[in-house]
Amino acid sequence: MPRIINKVQDFLKLETSAGFVLMGVALLALIANNSPLSGFYSSFLTTPVEVQFGTFEIAKPLLLWINDGLMAIFFFLVGLEIKREVMEGELSNFSKAAMPIFAAFGGIVVPALIYVYFNISDPVAIQGWAIPAATDIAFALGVLALVGSRAPVSLKILLLAVAIIDDLAAIIIIALFYTQELSLVALGWGGIGTIGLVILNRMGVMRITPYALIGVFIWACVLKSGVHATLAGVITALAIPLKAKNPEASSPLHRAEHGLHIWVAFLILPLFAFANAGVSLKGISFGDLLAPLPLGIALGLFVGKQIGVFSFAWLSVKLGLAKLPTGANWLQIYGVACLTGIGFTMSLFIGTLAFDGDETLNAVRLGVLMGSIASGLLGFALLRFFCNEPKTVEEHPIG
Repeated sequence: MPRIINKVQDFLKLETSAGFVLMGVALLALIANNSPLSGFYSSFLTTPVEVQFGTFEIAKPLLLWINDGLMAIFFFLVGLEIKREVMEGELSNFSKAAMPIFAAFGGIVVPALIYVYFNISDPVAIQGWAIPAATDIAFALGVLALVGSRAPVSLKILLLAVAIIDDLAAIIIIALFYTQELSLVALGWGGIGTIGLVILNRMGVMRITPYALIGVFIWACVLKSGVHATLAGVITALAIPLKAKNPEASSPLHRAEHGLHIWVAFLILPLFAFANAGVSLKGISFGDLLAPLPLGIALGLFVGKQIGVFSFAWLSVKLGLAKLPTGANWLQIYGVACLTGIGFTMSLFIGTLAFDGDETLNAVRLGVLMGSIASGLLGFALLRFFCNEPKTVEEHPIG
């Protein structure tokens, strides 16, 4: 048990540090695209990159290589985290998972309904209904870290569990609702690759490299199939063995997760943030901020998340399915619910799948930034005010 607690604490420290980096990079992107450097910023994102093997060719601008390629590695890590949590972590049994599952469900449904309310009459804008349903783990934990030791560890674990379930839901939503016209041939080759992963797992292959090579093959097939290529990362991750053959050896899944985490947290996600957070503020008026699309996203994140997460968490306790996290109270749970409204990375990512065109994507970025900043500020204020300083033994001596 102490080893598991230490791993969770190490994970939280890494995520919170990554959250601060993301904040800095997002600010840098905003500055770059609203300064004399905007031309260089645009040129950087539109740089053509081409890979070709015989007649097989992938030619995309750098922005799409980041969104389709590097983000597949991010989703690979997400897949590893989901498998670990389900097999041996906070989602390994219903008593642990009840509150995060209920909270995450409410945090998906209510924001989506708010977005639909504002955009129901626009058949194009309605495609972005899932944008405010996401939670950015690193950003949210980064804000929670500002509260310091006042916040019980149980609150951090709850926020982490809700965000991981959010990610799982986002994966399913992307697969079901953001898939283009399918190429059955490419999908068939991807299926063959998936069978190869299953065979490796059944054979007890403990090295990561064979899984990774097949994963790259599946990624290329899925990219050509019309299904979003990042899902190949999740498929590959689920095949990585959790337990080693030798009890004394390290777990392949833990090894892969540990080795990849720092690269994703401090390279891949910052690159994605830099490429996608650069909102152009030229010509933006107050009326633009109140347009249905950005307003639906902003209110979905800021209002929908806190209402959905808090009310469904409360419902899980009142139904006797869950208990309040150790050392936490309902006001603190409400603060955490506000932090889940920090969508950022995942919201921006779903926005790139839902829409094309600089003007529409700029509106998406505006909505995501407004909702995420408001959620972060309110969540921090509530937790800072309602989380007490930890009490020392000297203050309450025994006897």
